[in-house]
Amino acid sequence: MTKLNDKQIAAITILSQPKRGGLTYKEVAEEVGVAESTLHLWRKNDAFNEELKRQIMRDTIDRLPEVMASIPDHIINDGNAALFRTLLQAHQMLTEKVEVSDGNKGTDIDAIKAEIERMRKGE
Repeated sequence: MTKLNDKQIAAITILSQPKRGGLTYKEVAEEVGVAESTLHLWRKNDAFNEELKRQIMRDTIDRLPEVMASIPDHIINDGNAALFRTLLQAHQMLTEKVEVSDGNKGTDIDAIKAEIERMRKGE
């Protein structure tokens, strides 16, 4: 892992705040003592971004129970299907799509379709 310098840590501290603490990227760069272009280069750095994500998580973890508690009301009141899916995933009640194969390389798709059609007709 690449070690971040003090200026990068200072930038992360500001960038992890909601709306960058009310500062523009130029102002953040000035605050930590680097050029704005340097700040933009850091934003392309995986180690910098991973530490930024970790700081955001540290800053918001205390509010997570409140957020999770508010989700059902948003789902019910707003009919938010995407949020419902997210809630089910968070509770491990919904998994991602999984492709299943019977392993038979010679499966006759036409025969399966014919069987489905026969069943639809009630034969």
